[in-house]
Amino acid sequence: MLPSDRNPIVLIKTSLGDVTVEVFEDKAPLTSNNFLRYVDGKMYDGTSFFRTVTMGNQLDSEVKIEVIQGGRVQPESSYPPIGHETTQDTNLKHIDGTISMARREPGSATSSFFLCIGDQPELDFGGRRNPDGQGFAAFGRVVDGMGIVRLIHGQPAEGQRLKRPVEIIAVRRIN
Repeated sequence: MLPSDRNPIVLIKTSLGDVTVEVFEDKAPLTSNNFLRYVDGKMYDGTSFFRTVTMGNQLDSEVKIEVIQGGRVQPESSYPPIGHETTQDTNLKHIDGTISMARREPGSATSSFFLCIGDQPELDFGGRRNPDGQGFAAFGRVVDGMGIVRLIHGQPAEGQRLKRPVEIIAVRRIN
């Protein structure tokens, strides 16, 4: 998938290989600017992909999804939570390769993000993954490195926690 020439491109360098994402600053400015603030501050360096959600490790969940999650910055170093930019507001969808912010309640997202493996419509506004129906804030897409995303997704896990988190060595803008 070729990136647009109008949006930032970010390289996520991991211990298993590189993933390149286009950040849709034009469609999801609040969420994109939050992510880029962490990128520009080099705050993702030394974090990890720590969670893999697969069809086989969500036994108690009626609504199944497939994602990897990473980028958790320690609370004392995090910026305040941002407002929730829904997919209804941005017209983005949680399709294969989407990058989106992790959250508990709407308006609680800080640094942690996830990447979708396959289409995940239950993560969009109106989806059933969260009881509040607000979905998650999609803000970009993988333009190179989905093989690495799938490799991380398939790493050994205990429940949804990777037995060996995959180090995020550095995250940098490349345009």
